[in-house]
Amino acid sequence: MFVLFEHDDGNALNVSYEMLGEARRLMDEFNGRYALDEKVIAVLLGQNVRELAYRAIDAGADAVIFADHEELRYPRVNLYTKVISAIVRDRSLVKQAAQSTSDEYVKPRYMLFGADSIGRHISSTVLAELESGLASDVNKLVIDDVTITHQYKTNGKPELYKHVLFMYRPDFSGFLWTQILCLDNKNPAIAREYSPQACSVIPGVFKPLQYDGDARKRVEEGYARIVEYKPEFNSDDLRYRIVRRQIIRDEIGLEDSKIVVAFGRGIKDDPEDNIRMIEGFAQLINAKVAISLPLSKQPFSVSSALKERYLIPARVVGSSGKKIAPKLYIAIGISGAMHHLVGMKESDTVIAINPDPDAPIKDESDIFIQGRLEYVLPILIESIKGMGSS
Repeated sequence: MFVLFEHDDGNALNVSYEMLGEARRLMDEFNGRYALDEKVIAVLLGQNVRELAYRAIDAGADAVIFADHEELRYPRVNLYTKVISAIVRDRSLVKQAAQSTSDEYVKPRYMLFGADSIGRHISSTVLAELESGLASDVNKLVIDDVTITHQYKTNGKPELYKHVLFMYRPDFSGFLWTQILCLDNKNPAIAREYSPQACSVIPGVFKPLQYDGDARKRVEEGYARIVEYKPEFNSDDLRYRIVRRQIIRDEIGLEDSKIVVAFGRGIKDDPEDNIRMIEGFAQLINAKVAISLPLSKQPFSVSSALKERYLIPARVVGSSGKKIAPKLYIAIGISGAMHHLVGMKESDTVIAINPDPDAPIKDESDIFIQGRLEYVLPILIESIKGMGSS
């Protein structure tokens, strides 16, 4: 299982540690179940990044293959795609990292990328280059065997597939799991192997391992390996250059806010007035405003000012947006789809306002107020104003 170890100019991203932790757990179970000795290998690209290789080993990697080059300091899709694809296809290189690698090795069994702005892009181009499939924005992984009958894949006959990576993500409704598999064609007429089985992983879903700090010792004693790949670039590879780099800070600041007020489709009966009321409520308690994913699609007719201010992707909380952990999270008119809960379940205290007594958000709430926001919110606003005047 190969994991792309992402960093920003030497600063490792949390999702890299999270993916390595989950990869370690998956492959330990895999090896125990199938009596194999397959490894977790981190792929690390950048400039002056060798020290990060030890961090990757501490985080769960058996080995690290790194490429250190000034042209790799910042991600460029064409360069990263070329180097990553070359690394994972190089049998002799992979054997240096994992001696147990089969002589018949062609491509990895599994690959993991972060589902962020970098990983989403690079994962798609790498898997296109490797001619296999990709599941995006995954938040659950299981390796298992399965018998499949499929008109196209198996010519309508039951076939056993072993070592299948089950990749789960919420469907568009947010209430059901979508199960994604990358399966070989076992139909003789169109027989073809698809590998690696790959996905991009939502940040914040998996827990990293506790670092033991013994990476250097393990490398010295031969229990872990660090292998360098020396890339070569031609003029065509370098036709795109980064001439200026500016980090754009998040103007919304949801991650840094202690209080977040979020609203969802429950505003539907009077979107304009309800958003304005929520806006006033948030200002009253010094909170930042967030939304659920469906609101970013701008499903309701509201003034352009409100639309541009609030119904935007930058305010989305959930698996397709931000993962936050404020002291207080107030969910107004949000049912509690899985992809939303992923983004706010680490909040210290959750208050939900919803007329549906069976809304899934209820199970994540410390306080659940059953009622329409049009009735409940004015009472809360007046109560808070009264407390201030007294």
